[in-house]
Amino acid sequence: MKLTRNGPLGQLCYRGLVNSSRPLRADAARNRALLLAAAADEFAERGLDASVADIARRAGVGKGTVFRHFPTKDDLIAAIVLDRISALSTLGERLLGAADAGQALLEFLTAAAHQRQQRDLSFLQAAGELSAEVERVRAHLYATIGALVDRAREHGAVRPDITGTDVILLMCAPNYVAGYAPGASPDLWRRYLAIIFDGLRPEAAHPLPLPPPAMS
Repeated sequence: MKLTRNGPLGQLCYRGLVNSSRPLRADAARNRALLLAAAADEFAERGLDASVADIARRAGVGKGTVFRHFPTKDDLIAAIVLDRISALSTLGERLLGAADAGQALLEFLTAAAHQRQQRDLSFLQAAGELSAEVERVRAHLYATIGALVDRAREHGAVRPDITGTDVILLMCAPNYVAGYAPGASPDLWRRYLAIIFDGLRPEAAHPLPLPPPAMS
């Protein structure tokens, strides 16, 4: 099974994405952060119909500032997705040094589900095409998740037949299930994450019927 942009993390990017290694000035960095937050809110509320004008207004900047940072709307969408992936990667790398490997994996999965609950931008996965930059960032995130799972397995915190691929495929499940109860608490996903994580524990585990899919 090949994990693509239609998978649980929905990574995508665009050919036009500006990728400069030169650091931004403080004011430019602040404006970029404001734009990414405003755009994420607008896309979460309005979908892909969100306009650049609405995003600029929400961020408190002019349309010209938007286009200086993101020449096209596609570039802005790509930056949002990359920002979300990078945030999870940074957290995962930090948790690799935690003393309790099982708790570290649970903390990572909790943060990933909370990110999705705050702003469900999964629909962006179908908005464009993959680029080498997103392939690189996604591969790094998958490797980090795999290392978290390997470490938890070595410490006996998860069952011995669980792999990183299994966990990646389960990551969107808590929010997906909770979405079938729209009138319930916005934190309902926590209940289903707890159920899923209990299923990863080695206590009373039964053999799984199939091996995990291959990830490429």
